[in-house]
Amino acid sequence: MTLGTWRDLVYLLAAIGFILALKGLSSPRHARRGNLLGAAAALVAIGFTFSDPALRSSGRNLVLAVVAMVIGTAIAVPAARKVKMTAMPQMVAIFNGVGGGAAALVAMTVFLIDAPGKPAVYRIAEVIFGVLVGCVSLAGSAIAFAKLQELMTGRPITYPAQQVINALIGLVILGLALATLVTGSTPLLVVMAVLSLVLGVIFVLPIGGADVPVLISLLNSFTGLAVAASGFTLNSNLLIIAGTLVGASGMLLTQMMSKAMGRSLPNILFSAFGSVVTAAGGADGTGADARPVKAGTPEDVGVLLAYANKVAIVPGYGLAVAQAQHTARELADALAERGVEVYYAIHPVAGRMPGHMNVLLAEANVPYDQLKEMDDANPEMGTTDVALVVGANDTVNPAANNTPGSPIYGMPIVHADQAKQVIFLKRSMRPGFAGIDNELLYDPKTTMLFGDAKETLTKLVAAVGSA
Repeated sequence: MTLGTWRDLVYLLAAIGFILALKGLSSPRHARRGNLLGAAAALVAIGFTFSDPALRSSGRNLVLAVVAMVIGTAIAVPAARKVKMTAMPQMVAIFNGVGGGAAALVAMTVFLIDAPGKPAVYRIAEVIFGVLVGCVSLAGSAIAFAKLQELMTGRPITYPAQQVINALIGLVILGLALATLVTGSTPLLVVMAVLSLVLGVIFVLPIGGADVPVLISLLNSFTGLAVAASGFTLNSNLLIIAGTLVGASGMLLTQMMSKAMGRSLPNILFSAFGSVVTAAGGADGTGADARPVKAGTPEDVGVLLAYANKVAIVPGYGLAVAQAQHTARELADALAERGVEVYYAIHPVAGRMPGHMNVLLAEANVPYDQLKEMDDANPEMGTTDVALVVGANDTVNPAANNTPGSPIYGMPIVHADQAKQVIFLKRSMRPGFAGIDNELLYDPKTTMLFGDAKETLTKLVAAVGSA
């Protein structure tokens, strides 16, 4: 067989590796293996790319490719090793944006090379698609990163006639795309690219911080499509397959997240959800307009937990922010030593992305058999003595089930309200992202523990030990 045939065979094996990697990533138990398999497939594919005569025949291009790889590795490896698990979504956002920008640059470069020869219309269409989608993904991912990294407000940013302006810019981009398709004009393509960057920014601004992970998944799908378009432009089957896999998996993940939040994708993208937040009194439930809540002490709650038969820990984003997953495991271990049955009830969007909370808890060496997804945990809530809600709010709010006019009505929730006793670990009485009060906070069977989740859990561990 020729070298070209061997290279195509390796690309086929790499594509199979990517598919198997996605399969492995579907389960926390096999996620590490899937990740390593995907990385290995990518490494082998990149290695065989250097066997391409077009690359080896140009010493300049070969040197540039090696330099780019060295720079990319020097940036990516330290970033990946040092990033905290709570910051993983924003790392995904920025890496995704870089991928979209790279796809756009590749498309524009190919266009500039082919332009003098008047490329076929279908070739121009491939370039236009890659530039448009890649630029939107680049700019949108940059704003998503800034929101999650708190470099800018996480609240929706709106302004008068926003949707009209967005639509007008979209129409102008469409017009420029058609004009470029007909004329093959480079200046028109550049203007379209600039406006696509603007569209990416204004598309993301009105999306609230808690909805940004859904947006990241969508933008990830966009980047995959841009990469697939680059594959057509470069006649690379591997890029076509890899880009299509990323695009399809990103879209499926977006749909799963939307379903888990009980909202449609258009509602997430265009409703500026979470722009208004109302609180019921002061930080600790006090104030002129505050409703009465039952506040407890770690010592009292520790005794309650120690003498329970079955305890459910319901983690939320507050647990992730406080980096309290290790302390939560210590509490679970202390309870297990006393013969208490402990399990974790995990909502699909308990962290910032599906599986995020599972990874956080796995990092703390929580046994897999204690991790129960929402659908498996809910049937057990009725026989649970204590539901310990750590940093969650909207994902346990009964309004999702019994208040038709509520913004979260219809959203699947963890039924913590069905437990015999409910303990909330919260910093304050401030509502969750939906901006509405949680009636469960005022239920007579609910006890509030105010403070940092990690500090409070540490006190609970000590209280259980001395109970």
